[in-house]
Amino acid sequence: MATISVDLRQRILKAYDRGDVSRGQVASRFEVSLGMVKKLLQQRSRLGDISPLHHRSGRKPIILDSHRREMRLLLADQPDLTLEEIRARLGLECTIQAIHYVLADMGLTYKKRRSAPPSNPGRTSPAAAGSGAKSKEDLNLPASSSSTNRRRKRI
Repeated sequence: MATISVDLRQRILKAYDRGDVSRGQVASRFEVSLGMVKKLLQQRSRLGDISPLHHRSGRKPIILDSHRREMRLLLADQPDLTLEEIRARLGLECTIQAIHYVLADMGLTYKKRRSAPPSNPGRTSPAAAGSGAKSKEDLNLPASSSSTNRRRKRI
């Protein structure tokens, strides 16, 4: 939804301040929602300003700058912490992916899996022998075969 211009905001408030119309009538007159008129009146009374508040829009971050500082200290002390351990130590209520993205943004690395010895597969067997199929002469194939094609063969 587009932001309402400051000029339109001023006209809405001026029409309401005259006192002869309700908020609903002002909303229908200027073709805005009733909620917009209410929010505009609240913003004026609370802040004394009616300009758009773009800096307040969007999702609020769960992981704050203070958490980032703590993550940096934790990983400096114990660089082998897993993402789950970082989340538990900081007491965060977020997803593991959120911690991953923050660490990537900070340029920090982390342990990717739990402690386990590295896998060391044994040697594989030498090159495979043949497939085990008989030669074409040894195969007993029928002289004719059936087909699911309904069209007649041309002769």
